[in-house]
Amino acid sequence: MPTQMQVHKSIAHALKEHDVEVVFGLMGDANLFIVDHYVRALEGKFIPAAHEASTVLMAMGYAHVARRVGVATVTHGPALTNCVTALVEAVRGHSPMVLLAGDTPAGYPRHTQNIDQREVIKTTGAGFEQLRAPATAAEDVARAFYRAQTEKRPIVLNMPVDFMWETTEHAAAQVPSHVQPRGVAEGDVFNEAVGMILSARRPLILAGGGAMAAKEQIVKLADRLEAPIATSLKGKDLFHDHPYNIGFFGTLSSPAAYDVMAKADCIVCFGASLTDYTTDHGKLMKGKRVVQVDIRPEAVGGGLHPDAAIMADAAEAAQRILYWLEEADAAPSGFTRELDPETLTHYPLSTVKPKDGCINYERALRRLESALPKERILVTDVGRFMLEAWCRISVAGPQDFVPTTNFTSIGLGLQAAIGAGVAAPDKTIVLCSGDGGFMMGGLTEFHTLVNLGMDCIVILANDSSYGAEHIQFSLRQMDPSMSIYQWPDFNNLAQAFGARAVKVTSDDTLDRALEAISARKGPLLIELSLDPAGMPPPRV
Repeated sequence: MPTQMQVHKSIAHALKEHDVEVVFGLMGDANLFIVDHYVRALEGKFIPAAHEASTVLMAMGYAHVARRVGVATVTHGPALTNCVTALVEAVRGHSPMVLLAGDTPAGYPRHTQNIDQREVIKTTGAGFEQLRAPATAAEDVARAFYRAQTEKRPIVLNMPVDFMWETTEHAAAQVPSHVQPRGVAEGDVFNEAVGMILSARRPLILAGGGAMAAKEQIVKLADRLEAPIATSLKGKDLFHDHPYNIGFFGTLSSPAAYDVMAKADCIVCFGASLTDYTTDHGKLMKGKRVVQVDIRPEAVGGGLHPDAAIMADAAEAAQRILYWLEEADAAPSGFTRELDPETLTHYPLSTVKPKDGCINYERALRRLESALPKERILVTDVGRFMLEAWCRISVAGPQDFVPTTNFTSIGLGLQAAIGAGVAAPDKTIVLCSGDGGFMMGGLTEFHTLVNLGMDCIVILANDSSYGAEHIQFSLRQMDPSMSIYQWPDFNNLAQAFGARAVKVTSDDTLDRALEAISARKGPLLIELSLDPAGMPPPRV
């Protein structure tokens, strides 16, 4: 039966009715009453942030790890404009979330924080839903959740502040039931694709983030073909336990993987959008037949046009291809028999000797890989440090990997790490960040990390510079000193916030950092002192 209540309470009840476990937010006069009722009356969990953009990034990290809709809330005007970069990151990462955004009173156009919020949201690529009237509050919340799930992007629910204390009849409005489109692998294009695979002498399978649920079927197909398996960045470590996993396909590949890719004559891609980084601007696909399987039509043809494009679910397509291979009694390719499994994912270490007071980054990562807890989630900010971290710090699979690289903005990593940690409190969060990104965004929410007592290890790659600028100056034989910064003492800052910190300047201090990992209680910052001129070269 409908119940009379104020609109802010109706929205809070709608959140609980949609099984929302946690809301990340920053309160203002348009949403504080929603949060108050959600927490105090309905026993919901609220994670306060220091900056509005952080709420979106926390919800994004949460959505990736929890595999459910993330929820954030901010107020109007500058609070919403502060979220623009974070929203673009979440849109391009296909992150399902609902952002409850306040709006100024419709009858007060001269409000100092008034802005056309619909137009702001349109520029980010996020979806926009308007709270139409007090009577439709629960329905509008349900619509936002439905769109977030089906469109796989943030949906902003725009809520005029003058509605909040209006009275309405609240009745639960459930998200409409929906089935994720699976597609059917059949037709002439599918038959052509099977023919390409049958005729391949050295087939290779590539899987991306869109193939996470299809691991079993893809492995069966690979074993039947005797084909090695690779992943895009978003599919990191999906096949880490397979003997013929070659790791990353693309500019991040190991030397042995590059050799395998060069020999392959047919690449069968599942749930990978084939970006310029994955294909090295098409070079790695040159002279090869390319079969691309994806449920999203927009994922096909963005950077490279395949020889055959199949709009289908990855698992279903892999099963169907395997079925026709069996029907044709096709002989396995024998490609994997040519390979040495011990070398496929091996990355050599740099021989560059860093200056005094600095350590070799790659060697430090190798030791950290062994010392870090096995049950972990890896989150990375953006910077030149991230490439080696991706290659040398492993995870159990792509669900435990959160790279904030969709918009290549620095300073987003720690906020996403907090969301990931809330989603998986039983796992250790490992955040790799650069010094510039940490100053830009990490410090803003470091106190939140400490207040939550989260089991998070921050590996801070501090080369005292903005790496992209340092690279550009150096490549053009210019003076890179303009990119060098004198940052504050990160150890002292972390300890002032209440975290433990270790500064690594030598092998001895690295030993102490590894000991601190075992003895940690709450957040731990490990600062790696790095030589800006001795960093590994870019892989792109």
